[in-house]
Amino acid sequence: MNKSLKQIAKSLHLGVVAYRLYYAPKGLMQKYIRRDPIKRAIDEQARQQMEAAAYQLQPIEIQSPDSPLNIHFLTGRKFWYQTCFCAYSMAVYSPSNIQPIIYDDGTLANKYIEQIKRIFPRTKIVFLNEIEERLDQYLPISKFPYLRERRANYPNMRKLTDIHIGSSGWKLVLDSDMLFFRTPTFLIDWLNSPNKPCHMVDVETSYGYSEALMKSLAEAEIPQRLNVGICGLKSDEIDWEQLEYWCRILIEKEGTHYYQEQALTAMIMAGKPCDIAPPKDYIVKPTKEEVVSQRGILHHYVADSKPWYFRHAWKQIVDRQKKPE
Repeated sequence: MNKSLKQIAKSLHLGVVAYRLYYAPKGLMQKYIRRDPIKRAIDEQARQQMEAAAYQLQPIEIQSPDSPLNIHFLTGRKFWYQTCFCAYSMAVYSPSNIQPIIYDDGTLANKYIEQIKRIFPRTKIVFLNEIEERLDQYLPISKFPYLRERRANYPNMRKLTDIHIGSSGWKLVLDSDMLFFRTPTFLIDWLNSPNKPCHMVDVETSYGYSEALMKSLAEAEIPQRLNVGICGLKSDEIDWEQLEYWCRILIEKEGTHYYQEQALTAMIMAGKPCDIAPPKDYIVKPTKEEVVSQRGILHHYVADSKPWYFRHAWKQIVDRQKKPE
C-alpha cells in the first residue's frame, strides 16, 4: 500500500518540500521560528499541563433520556486531549446528550482510548482498520489516486475521506482545537434537524487556490471565509468522483496546499444554501482579551491564538467542573 502511494506521489510530481508545506505553510513556520524561544517553551509547558489535565476530567453523565446528538472528530496521539476538552466543554453546556464519535488517525493508542471512554462512556471509536476497509471498498487507489495520495500525506484530508466515505446521513465534524463557553444553541438546533450544510466564518478567506479556478471547477460562486472548524455535510451527497477530479485539477494547475481540504469543502458547499455559525459567537482566532473575557460561545484557536489556548482557555473548563452546581 505505501509503495503504491509513493509511486503515485512520484507520478504526481510531489516532492519532500511540498509535503512539508502541508503541515507548516512557509509563512506560519517562519513566524513560529521567529518567536521568542522562551515564549515557545512556556507554550509547550502549558500544552503539557493541558494534556495532563485531560486525565482528570470527570466522566460526562447522561443528562436526559433523549437520543444522543453525535459529533465527529478525527484524532490521535497529538490531539486526543484537545478532542476531549472540546467535546467535554460542548457536553457540559448542552441540554442534550452529546456523544462524540472518534475516528482513529492511525496513532490512537489504547491509553488514549481508555481516557476517551472514561470521560465519554457512550462514545464510539472507529478504528483505522475499519476506515481502511471502507476506503478500499469505496475509494480504491486505482480509481481515486489523488484523493488517496492526499489522504496518506496530508492528514487534513481525512476529515473528509475517513469520516464520510461509505456512510450516509448528516454529520457534524469539529476540529479538536476548540472550546465552548456557553450553550451552543446554533449547533444543537442544527444537530436536531439538519437540512443544509453548515460551517463557521474565518477571519479571512484561506483556500490556497485562486477563486477563478475554484469557481470554474465548482461552476458556482465560492463562499468567502469558510472555515471547517465546524463542518456539517451529508455523507451520501458527496460526489467522490467529482472530488477526485477537483483534487487532480487543483494540483495540476496550482500545486498542493495546506488549506486544500478547506478549499474542497468550500467547493462542495458552493452555490448551496448553508447554515452559518454567527461569527460574533463562534470565533476563529480569538484575541487574548476575548479568551480572557469569553464573550463568545465557541473559540477556534488557530495561528496566533494558540498561546492563549494553552496558557489560559482550557483552565476555564477545568475550573467550571470544580464549581458546585
